[in-house]
Amino acid sequence: MLVEVRVQSMGLDPSTNTPVVILQELGGERVLPIWIGPSEASAIAMQLAEMPFPRPLTHDLLCSVLRGLGGSLEKVVITRVEDGTYFAELLVRRNGDMISVDARPSDSIAIALRVDARVFAQDELLEEATIEIAGDAGSGEVTFGGEGPAALSDVMGPSELEEHLRNLNPEDFGRFTP
Repeated sequence: MLVEVRVQSMGLDPSTNTPVVILQELGGERVLPIWIGPSEASAIAMQLAEMPFPRPLTHDLLCSVLRGLGGSLEKVVITRVEDGTYFAELLVRRNGDMISVDARPSDSIAIALRVDARVFAQDELLEEATIEIAGDAGSGEVTFGGEGPAALSDVMGPSELEEHLRNLNPEDFGRFTP
């Protein structure tokens, strides 16, 4: 069963310095945290903050290509998780046909926000996501999927996350080796 979700917030896992997008079911309490890359976090945060950019970014470009080819993004579905990696599909309507395109959830969310498309997750993903509020409700500590605590105060708004991402040092992410 599919459950509609929305971007509830963006956060930063302080133990890994990795951005996290937190999806929350509409009309419900369950949330689904997905660890994402800094560039995707930046694209999501910029759209949430409605920050204009002088030239199209990659996600904007894909939206333009979709429109130019006569397609429209109907919805995004976060389909499954395998070995800690989430998978998603872009469901694109073109000429009356529905086309499913494999995509990363982070890219899918960034695109959906740009075209105001709905985002869904499989119900079992929301059931499996372990997010626990430690101690009493006012303690402000949340555990994401057993990855370690992240203080609620570490959850940043879009503009705060964008500023943090701008100030990160490339060496913080290690060296790329193909």
